[in-house]
Parts: sequence; structure tokens; C-alpha cells
Amino acid sequence: MSAVLLWVVCPKENAHSLLSLVPRNCCTQRRCSSSSSSSCNKLLSSKLSFSSGVAAYSSAVANPSRSSEERVYEVVLKQAALVREKRGESALGLKKPIETDCTSDWNLLNDAYERCGEVCAEYAKTFYLGTLLMTPERRRAVWAIYVWCRRTDELVDGPNATHITPKALERWETRLNDLFEGRPYDMYDAALSDTVSKYPVDIQPFKDMVEGMRLDLRKSRYETFDELYLYCYYVAGTVGLMSVPVMGIAPESKASTESVYNAALALGIANQLTNILRDVGEDASRGRVYLPQDELAQAGLSDEDIFRGKVTDKWRSFMKGQIKRARMFFDEAEKGVAELSSASRWPVWASLLLYRQILDAIEANDYNNFTKRAYVGKAKKLISLPIAYGRALMEPSKLAKLVMR
Repeated sequence: MSAVLLWVVCPKENAHSLLSLVPRNCCTQRRCSSSSSSSCNKLLSSKLSFSSGVAAYSSAVANPSRSSEERVYEVVLKQAALVREKRGESALGLKKPIETDCTSDWNLLNDAYERCGEVCAEYAKTFYLGTLLMTPERRRAVWAIYVWCRRTDELVDGPNATHITPKALERWETRLNDLFEGRPYDMYDAALSDTVSKYPVDIQPFKDMVEGMRLDLRKSRYETFDELYLYCYYVAGTVGLMSVPVMGIAPESKASTESVYNAALALGIANQLTNILRDVGEDASRGRVYLPQDELAQAGLSDEDIFRGKVTDKWRSFMKGQIKRARMFFDEAEKGVAELSSASRWPVWASLLLYRQILDAIEANDYNNFTKRAYVGKAKKLISLPIAYGRALMEPSKLAKLVMR
């Protein structure tokens, strides 16, 4: 499935499972154990979620008569409005301090965040190192979002995926609603519940990611790129909308909030398109084809050509066009990374530069993504990290000029 985190890291990139993080009865109505439930709820009950009044699905995403980009853009506008509202409250001094009358509550929450950090360190090492440059509060919030996205992805991509049903995803979404209301089920939910109470994070992108999981259960073909775009938004573009409120926009940035969110969305789309192009053979072995059917037909190709797994001139030509489109989304994404707060840029730049090189690897493999897996070697990773760090230190105006060259 998905390209996850923080505009960025992809759960599918790791062979290991997060099964241990998903309780065996994760989709049942069971909250924290009796020893910690009251503490979790007590700590979070006084916190107001920015999304408590949000409808289950925005009308933008629910209206099928519009193009996918138009429908997703309304979600972007909604999240940008939340951020502006949050900035206004901060400027007026309306943010109230969170009160707690029990030190053990904070210890419990700190333990939850630390465990999220351990998970991030294990499954997304490069990204984890980048988060260490963030402020402690932002770093912990990013970890909490990462773990929720990984757990969600594991429902349909993990070893128990064959046992997951639509009803199970409904229960998972109920858990999501509860944690946004300050009623976590376990320690990982508690960390995310605390995060969304502190930052202007809308519940809609989280719900949309669950919708992406539903698509994976029932859909294995996409007729047009418009259909595929919406899927890519659900499973990967949503991550950018979740994480930008936490990462923050640079105070000196002159870009509009909407443009930064559009760039975050573009990176998620680019990452997922790269996933799809890298994993053509792997997906085909499971009977899945995540390539636009109409574009395959225009290239004189079909599902049978993919299942046959033979690289032909037609396939090379088709892949060149698909890679070109993915790079266009990466180009759009670069404009937004420059506008993030300076402490948040490095992990995003590192992930963008490393992931973009997967497309180069596909080309180096002569477009054989049937039997050869494209990956970025350790040497290239080591070279990319200082480049990413250098870009992260540049001011938005200077970096914008570099990106435009």
C-alpha cells in the first residue's frame, strides 16, 4: 500500500512487521488496561481536539462529480484554515495551558512517546535521525503520527492482512474518533491523542487514510490516473496534511499556507507513485495492477503484459512517461520543503532526495521492475544526507532560487 511518513517514509519499504504494535484484538472495543486507562483518559479529557466538530467525511471528498484533484484540494484548504486559526489564537494569547494534577499521568504519556520513538528508530532509521534535530515536542508528535500510520498500513499490508475485513476497518476508525476525542485505547493512541490536542491537525486526513485501506480490500485496478491520484492521496498524500501542522512553517516564509500543504500533498503523491513503479512485479504477483488502465492501453499494453513480466520497447516507453510524471510531483514538493521550519527540513529533504533516486534506479535497471527491485545503495544514501542537511540550513528565499534552477 502506502508511502508514509511525514511527507515521507514508506511502511512498505521495510520487510519487518509492526504486528506487535497492533493488538490482536486491535479492532475490538477494548481500551487501555485497567491500570492505565483511567490515567490516559484523565490526562486527555481536558484537552480539546481541533477536529471534534468535523463531519465524518468532507463534502469535497464525498462528491464524485468533481475531479480527484479538486476534491482533495478542499481538504487542503480546510487544513490550512485550521493552521491559520491556530496562529491567530497564539497571537492573541488564547491558548490555555494544559492542567494535570498527577505526575504519574505525565510519566505514562512520556513512556508512550518514547515507545513511539523506538518504533520510528527501528523501522525508519534515516528519518528518525532527522527528527532528532526537531524540538522535543515536535519530534515526539511526529513519532506518534508515524506509529499510527504504520499500524494502519499493517492492517492491510501486514501478515494478518488476509483476515482484515471492512468491519474491522470500521472499528479501527471508531478508535480513531475516540482518540481524537481524548479517549485512547492504548499507549500509542494516547501519544497521538495528546499530539492532536496540541496541534491544529484535522481528523479528515486520518479518516481518508483508513479509506485508502478500504480501497486495498476491494480494488485492484485503476481505470484512469484520476482514480489512481485519489488512491495515492488516501494512502500517502494524507501524511503530509497530518504532519505539516507539527513540523511548522518557517516564520520568514512568504509562501501561502495552502501552497505549503499542496507541496506536502505532492510529495506524498510522488512517493506513492514511486512505490507503484518500483513494485510492479511484486504487486502483479498478488494480482494487483496499480497503473492506469487507459494509459496502458494507449501504450499498446495490458495486464497480461505485466503478468508476463517481459521488458519490451513498449514497456520502456510507457515507464519513461510514468517516471516523468512522478518527477514532476517531486519538483512541486521541493518548493514546499523550503518553507518548513528550519528544524523540520532535514528529515523531509533526506527522504525526498533518497526516494527520488529510486526512479533513477528503475532506469538503471533498464525499466525491469518485474524481477529487479530498484533501491538506493548505502553509498548514495551517505552522499545524500549531507546534501539534504545543507539544503535544510538554507533560508526559504535562497533555497527557492536553487530549486527553480
